[in-house]
Amino acid sequence: MPDQSPALDDAWVRAQFPAFAAPALGGQAFFENAGGSYPCRQVVDRLHRFYTERKVQPYAPYEASRLAGEEMDEARSRLAAMLGVAAEELSFGPSTSQNTYVLAQAVRRWLRPGEAIVVTDQDHEANSGVWRRLAEEGAELREWRIDPATGHLDPERLRDLLADGRVRLVCFTHCSNVVAEVNDVAAICALAREAGARTVVDGVSYAPHGFPDVGALGCDVYLFSAYKTYGPHQGIMAMRGGWGRELPNQGHFFNAGAPWKRFTPAGPDHAQVAACAGMADYLEALSARHGGPAAGAPAARRAHDLMRAKEVRLLGPLLDALAARNDVRLLGPRRAEGRAPTVALELPGPAEPIARALAAHGIMAGGGDFYAVLALRALGIDPAKGVLRLSFTHYTTEEEVARLIAALEAVLPG
Repeated sequence: MPDQSPALDDAWVRAQFPAFAAPALGGQAFFENAGGSYPCRQVVDRLHRFYTERKVQPYAPYEASRLAGEEMDEARSRLAAMLGVAAEELSFGPSTSQNTYVLAQAVRRWLRPGEAIVVTDQDHEANSGVWRRLAEEGAELREWRIDPATGHLDPERLRDLLADGRVRLVCFTHCSNVVAEVNDVAAICALAREAGARTVVDGVSYAPHGFPDVGALGCDVYLFSAYKTYGPHQGIMAMRGGWGRELPNQGHFFNAGAPWKRFTPAGPDHAQVAACAGMADYLEALSARHGGPAAGAPAARRAHDLMRAKEVRLLGPLLDALAARNDVRLLGPRRAEGRAPTVALELPGPAEPIARALAAHGIMAGGGDFYAVLALRALGIDPAKGVLRLSFTHYTTEEEVARLIAALEAVLPG
């Protein structure tokens, strides 16, 4: 059934992002969003206000401190509602890499001898290396390998790995940052749950294209990075149910009773946590602007659908143009509906010089391994050669995609 979402108002959307009005960025089209998105003005405004009016120790009784603490709590409660989890189940950290590292330290003490962890070679290193290092502590690692031709992660292969009942944890990605196929998280989590295993899902490459309903996915942990979802440089972790209390506390001993503090040993970055509420502001405004709900989870679901519809529409012509070439290898699905708008290409030679050549045409893109070394190796690609990655979001325009296609025609060897 065709999507019934209204077309996004590009002028309004881009007006919400100060970068599009910045003279230094004029005339350039941004296609490295998978490495980090532009921040929306709602986040920038909140961050500026916090640093100018509320940059004090929060939660004291005087007004600046009270307002600082309230804004931090607002960010956690509003984002939790949009993600379909309780406020106490959401925590902030310096980055997703740091959050997975801290989580792995807790899991290290939770695992018992003879128990196993499933890892994939589709993941970014942030949701791979921390778990693989637990093998040094005696954990058994089981490899859920991708198809070397397509990069697909087959749930039936997972079923075999779970068969003996010794797996306690399954770690995988919602969407790879190079393969870009959207995995069926709910089905995978159901398989793991039936086998008695917990699940940790890296959502960093999916969440920029619309916040998921984490509660409906059925995972135990869902992680993503705010700096890729139009916010500040923070990692966000949703930990469902009682597992957070079951795992050993990694924070200060006196914070053990607060689930949202148990896995942030460094303490929160007050200003950046508070500014994260600006992401909720933006998603609600986006939904309301296009005739949808104005607040909370319904607004987030509407914004998700609007974003995805726009991205799928723009992705089709790019995939068609690449399919017509015989000098590049497109990683991941050929259909726009089954993937994120992150397009990785294997080229005949190194990718970085082509990214540099695109820059001369006003196209901002990257070449390299993008911390997906294991995925590239599994696909038969030398990480030193890397891939050219072209990634966009809902604020990208048709004109920019057309410019990208023309620039590729000019710089690829053909």
